Amino acid sequence: MNTTMEAITEVEETLSELRQTFKSGRTRSVAWRKNQVSALLQLIHDQEDEIFKALYEDLGKHPVEVYRDEIGIVKKTINYTLSNLEKWVAPKKSRLPLLLFPTSGEVLPEPLGVVLIFASWNFPIALGLDPVIGAISAGNTVVLKPSEQAPACSSFLANTIPQYMDSKAVRVIEGGAEISELLLQQKWDKIFFTGSPQVGRIVMSAAAKNLTPVTLELGGKCPTILDSFSNPSDLKVAIKRIVGGKWGPCNGQACIGVDYILIEEKLASTLIELLKKTVKRFYSDSPKDSKCIARVINRGHFERLRNLLKDPLVAASIVHGGSLDEENLFIEPTILLDPPLDAAIMTEEIFGPLLPIITLKSIQESIEFINSRPKPLAIYAFTKDEEFRQRILLETSSGSVIFNDVLIQFICDALPFGGVGQSGFGRYHGKYSFDTFSHEKVVMRGNFIVELEPRYPPWNDFKMNFFRLAYNLDYLGLLLLFLGLKRSNRLTGVSQKQCNT
Repeated sequence: MNTTMEAITEVEETLSELRQTFKSGRTRSVAWRKNQVSALLQLIHDQEDEIFKALYEDLGKHPVEVYRDEIGIVKKTINYTLSNLEKWVAPKKSRLPLLLFPTSGEVLPEPLGVVLIFASWNFPIALGLDPVIGAISAGNTVVLKPSEQAPACSSFLANTIPQYMDSKAVRVIEGGAEISELLLQQKWDKIFFTGSPQVGRIVMSAAAKNLTPVTLELGGKCPTILDSFSNPSDLKVAIKRIVGGKWGPCNGQACIGVDYILIEEKLASTLIELLKKTVKRFYSDSPKDSKCIARVINRGHFERLRNLLKDPLVAASIVHGGSLDEENLFIEPTILLDPPLDAAIMTEEIFGPLLPIITLKSIQESIEFINSRPKPLAIYAFTKDEEFRQRILLETSSGSVIFNDVLIQFICDALPFGGVGQSGFGRYHGKYSFDTFSHEKVVMRGNFIVELEPRYPPWNDFKMNFFRLAYNLDYLGLLLLFLGLKRSNRLTGVSQKQCNT
C-alpha cells in the first residue's frame, strides 16, 4: 500500500471504525476480551505449519527455534492471560488516610482506546502478537503494523488475523516506511514500538505532537560478564548458555542477545577454545548447512554487518569464523578478541553473529566498563561471588540483570520486560502488558455521615493545630485530638463560633 489518497483514506477509515467500536463499549466486556484472546490461541494452533513456513522464508529459522521463541511464547502468554484476566480487571480497593473516614477508594483499570503497535522483524510473530494480547485483554481496539522486512510473516498476520478476531476491533496494516509515517501522523491513545533506538526517536517525536503515551522496546549492547569458576563443569555450562544466547536466537539478531563478553586476560584463551568447541557442537563444522541457525534478514543488514568487519584492526582481531556468504545472506558465528573500543563494532549494537571478547586486568573493572556506555537492555553475569553480584546490582543500571544464565527473562510472565535510558522505557509481559495498555482510574466515594469542619475557613489556631497533628495520627488518635483541642479551646475562652467545629 502506497501513501496515495487511497492509502490515506484507508488508514483514516480504519481508525474511525476502530474508534466507533471502542465507543460502543463492547471491548470493555470481559467475555469479549477472553473470546478475542482465545481466538488468537486458536489461530496459533491452526496455523502452526504456516508460521513455520513464513519464518523459514523470512529468516531461515528452524521449526524448533520457531516454536521455542515464537509459537510457544505466544501460547504461554495467552494461557497466562486467560487464567488471570478477571483478577486484573477487578477494581483494587485502596487504604485511605483515616482523616477521610468513612470515604472509600479504589483503582479501576480502564482501556486507553485505540492503540498502535509496531512489531519488529526478528521475532515477527511473538513481538507482534504479544503486545496485541495485552492491548486486547485491557479492552482496547488495535492496529498492528508488522515489519515490512519480514514480508512473509507480515502477509501471514494480515491474512489470518481477520479470520479469527473481530475485524472491527483488530486490524493489520502492512507497508513500508511511508505507511509507518502515515500512521504516526494520526492521533492514537497509545503507541507501542519495538525496534531500534533510531526509529524509536522518530516514533516518540511524532507521538509528542498529540501527547500520546509511548512504550519503546529498544535494544542496546547487552554485555556478558564471565567471572572465573573453580569448577570446570560450571564454566562449560556457562559457555553453552553464552553460545545459545548469542547465536541461538535468530543468529544474534535479538535485542536481548549477548552483544560482547567481558573477561579477565588470563582466561581469554580458555574461553575462546570452549566457544569454538561449543559452536561446532551446536552448529557443526558448517553452520550454514546445519539448518539450526538463522540467516541475516536482508541485504541491507548483511552489508551493515560486513562493514563492521571492514576496519583492518577489527578484521585482525578475528580469532574464529569471519566467512560471509552474500548470496545466501549468511555470516558464520564469528569471534573477535579485543577489537578497538572506538570501532563501530563496539559503539553500535551488533545485532548479528559477531561476538567481541573484551579482556580486563580484573573482572571488577567490568562495572566501570559497562557504566561508561549507554544503559543496556540486559546485563548477563556469570559469577558465584555474592559481593560482586551486589556491586553489579547497586552500581549499574539496565533493563534487567540475569545471573548465571541468559535470555530467560523474556519468558517470565510474572516479571516485567523493558529497558531503561537508551534501551527503552515502559514494560510489558503478563500483567505488565495489561497495565501498559490500561489507565488506572481513581474512584472515591464520599458520604454525608461525617463532616470534618476544620477543613473550611475561617481559619484559626485550633484548625492549624488540628492539621499539624492530624496527618501523623491513627483514627483513635485523630478523634482524641479533635475532642481534646475542642475542649482546650473552650477552657481558654475560644468560642464555638471561632473554632467553627
